[in-house]
Amino acid sequence: VAKKRATTPTIPANKKADQQKLATNDFRPVATNRRAYFNYEILDRYEAGILLTGTEIKSIRAGKIDLADAYARVNGGEMWLHNAYIAPYDPASLNNHDPKRNRKLLLHRGEILQMAAAAAERGLTIVALRVYIKHHVAKVELGMARGKRQYDKRRAIIERDMDREARRSIGANRE
Repeated sequence: VAKKRATTPTIPANKKADQQKLATNDFRPVATNRRAYFNYEILDRYEAGILLTGTEIKSIRAGKIDLADAYARVNGGEMWLHNAYIAPYDPASLNNHDPKRNRKLLLHRGEILQMAAAAAERGLTIVALRVYIKHHVAKVELGMARGKRQYDKRRAIIERDMDREARRSIGANRE
């Protein structure tokens, strides 16, 4: 009696190519809210999906989004993104979206409750930090933020200048 040899299942070539494509397109940053890092002290971060229309996702993939004044707020037990500007998609002239409309964010109920409680109790703001494409889906990174005072902003500028000078002097010493 001959023994059967155990075989490992093989992945068809086209599926393998799809998996490799997913691995390479795993994460693609689209927009960053650099002003939020200057105006706020970021305490905690959350990832949320965004409920979008067809033309909005096309504009986001093209990088036409501005998060400069974007923030999130809880309304009726749901999280909404306010003041995020998504430019109208040029080829879709007739059925285009409103660039400044409020967009629903997709989070777990516990995360929404936790963020709402922190914002209410500690006086924190929920700020949109960046938008990125992850596994072909648009995501937004939210930050629980505390506003910086003017002297904190000045201190950050001074520290940044000192670091820049230190890097320059190290680079000059090498040559």
